[in-house]
Amino acid sequence: DQTGAQLLESLETELEGYENQLKELNSYSEKLTTEYNEKVELQEVLEKARRFFMTDAPRLAVSEMTTGGPESSGAGDDKAEGLLGPEDAPGAARDMDMRFSSITGVVATEEKARFERMIFRATRGNCYVRFAPIKQPITDPSSGELIGKCVFIVFYKSVSIETKLKKICDAFDAHRYSLPDMDDAPAVDRMLTENAQELVDSRTVLLKNQDTRFRLCQMLARHTERWTWIVVREKAIYHSLNMFKADVSGMLRGEGWVVSESAADVREAITRAHSSMDSNMPSHIEQVPKPWPTPPTHFTTNKFTYGYQEFVNTYGIPRYREANPALFTAATFPFLFGVMYGDIGHGLFLFCAGLYLLWNEKANDKAKLGEMAAGLHAGRYMIAMMGFFAVYAGFIYNDMFSLGLNLFGSRWVFDGQYNGEVEEGAVAVQTAEYGSAESVYPFGLDPMWHVTSNELLFFNSFKMKLSVIFGIVQMFAGTCLKGLNAIYFKQKLDFLFEFLPMVAFATSLFVYMIVLIFMKWSINWNSRMLSATCLEPNGDGWGSEDYKECIDGQCGVWTQCAGQGNGLCTPWGYDCTDQSTTADKCPLNFGGSGDGCQPPNLITTLINIALQPGNVDEPIYYGQAGIQNILLLIAFASVPILLLAKPYFLSKQHENTVHHHAHDDEEHGEAEEDDEHGFGEIIIHQAIETIEFVLGMVSNTASYLRLWALSLAHSELATVFWEKAMISTLNINWFAAFIGYGIFAGVTFGVLLMMDVLECFLHALRLHWVEFQNKFFAADGVRFAPYSFKQIIDDASA
Repeated sequence: DQTGAQLLESLETELEGYENQLKELNSYSEKLTTEYNEKVELQEVLEKARRFFMTDAPRLAVSEMTTGGPESSGAGDDKAEGLLGPEDAPGAARDMDMRFSSITGVVATEEKARFERMIFRATRGNCYVRFAPIKQPITDPSSGELIGKCVFIVFYKSVSIETKLKKICDAFDAHRYSLPDMDDAPAVDRMLTENAQELVDSRTVLLKNQDTRFRLCQMLARHTERWTWIVVREKAIYHSLNMFKADVSGMLRGEGWVVSESAADVREAITRAHSSMDSNMPSHIEQVPKPWPTPPTHFTTNKFTYGYQEFVNTYGIPRYREANPALFTAATFPFLFGVMYGDIGHGLFLFCAGLYLLWNEKANDKAKLGEMAAGLHAGRYMIAMMGFFAVYAGFIYNDMFSLGLNLFGSRWVFDGQYNGEVEEGAVAVQTAEYGSAESVYPFGLDPMWHVTSNELLFFNSFKMKLSVIFGIVQMFAGTCLKGLNAIYFKQKLDFLFEFLPMVAFATSLFVYMIVLIFMKWSINWNSRMLSATCLEPNGDGWGSEDYKECIDGQCGVWTQCAGQGNGLCTPWGYDCTDQSTTADKCPLNFGGSGDGCQPPNLITTLINIALQPGNVDEPIYYGQAGIQNILLLIAFASVPILLLAKPYFLSKQHENTVHHHAHDDEEHGEAEEDDEHGFGEIIIHQAIETIEFVLGMVSNTASYLRLWALSLAHSELATVFWEKAMISTLNINWFAAFIGYGIFAGVTFGVLLMMDVLECFLHALRLHWVEFQNKFFAADGVRFAPYSFKQIIDDASA
């Protein structure tokens, strides 16, 4: 085996030989091309000149004799007489004296106009110029480009003009050729024949040269990639060796990072490489004693997790041993996308696209893909998961191309719906008792909601609450990861005075919001509102099974009142009067105007926690006002702790360290100055973190409402496309329906399957980067870049 230096030297010698051979062939090719072009041009000049003297010149002579005669004057007449007058005519001697001289050659077609104009100006018009184009372009020997050229012939009658014409030809790089007397036909034919034969021989040699160069270049092309890899590899090795430092006994010492699981493999590779060198010097792999600088971050990924890890790395590299957001992103990213894009039909298209990419996985791994195709291939599992969760959310919303699917039979029915006689404003009734298992649609929302007038109101309320729940849960999980990071890194101050106050603040206000939402969902408001409703005893509504409230240990028992009021009674036996309020009629005694029998507006309730402490107008449970006051105090108390506690203890620790290391008054004074400066920076940093967390919890919660907004926009756009493009054309005729379907398919594909996918994708990405990751993710790590020949070659080939 050759060493690196020997390999590069032999490669250099080999490449120099090929380079000299190629240069020699190129030089010879340029010379042959020049000779071949000259023969081609001479052949064209001979043919064009002979054609001119055989056809154009006699025609011009006849024209001169018929129009001007011997009495005509001017350069053109003298020219015709000198060229065409017969030698045995009476004025033959005079005519021979008047014969014109000529210059023939070849000039580039693009210079033709300038060339002709320059001749006319230089000779003041005392010459005659004719051009004839060469049909086949001629190859330029130096550049190899094809250039169009034309043959010219210039007639003149003066030596001074001849001098000017030669200078003009040289200036325009026009090639001049000497021709025999055109009246000597045998000489012209002989010259044409000889030049044609030389032209064939020259072309044969030129083609042979081109074939030799082509075969040489083919051979070089087959080895170019291998040679490039050798050079790149050796350069990388030299660059790495240059980072080693001289150590004892002539040894070199280098420090680097190794994945702990691969340490044994590294030792084996070093030993194997050293043994093949026949060197007496041993090699050692030892662990550098601590403390270490911050190690780089490395995660072992697979085909599934690679895309999510790249998402996180695009925002920032995780710090060494920090909780990796990619693990959670792999589950929550496609899920939140599905929440925004929830539609069975549209999600199925996306899911099939992901399955198609998975089916072609092996073929795409080997293919050379473009930037966009490579990105889709890298995210193939992500796309499939996004489509799957979009279909799942579509089943939850019971939404397929804006239409509800009655898969399990609706639990609501309108009067006359089976006869098609449902009146506007009719109210649907349940097919089973409220709250029973039979009254609940088995999976997702009941399809009857898609045909009701309050559809938008219901879906808005449902999706908005769902968005808030998902948002708070994800942000709270991010806050918990901050605590886990603090525990792992043994950051006691961060855990006690950052994580715990954050948890207290988030729990007292935002997690409590989720509790209220689930409590409102789980309470039987039909029963509660009925308990505060005045009914006529023994009337139609008296004794309804909807009443489930428990009074004095008895649940659902109707009690008739004493009849001391206006004759109406509540189910639990209260005598109603005209002045009775809801609080008077409600048996729960929770306080407020509703007293627990009226469903609250949760937004108003949450706002009043801070704006009107202790005042709950529509309580859900007993003692709600007092509990909310306690939660508000916890939230308020956590803010100053979060702001001041950590800086205070840090300053104390720093002060103790400074006093321990101070030796004299001067050093002690400088230390106190540094202490004040450091404490100010800590206060500013902690203030920023406190403001960011407190205000961020509010703004980030509102930001999660994009889940509701985009889901609503998606369903409403699908509804508009279906109604305007399909429903409106179905009742016209078949052709209109055909056109309508084309419009529906086009806008669905362009808007919902392309633009909306990208929109939901970007919004889900933002929710993870900003709302989730900023709760715990430092993103200031350094990516582990292992020494890899494959990566080095890939980077060089990019």
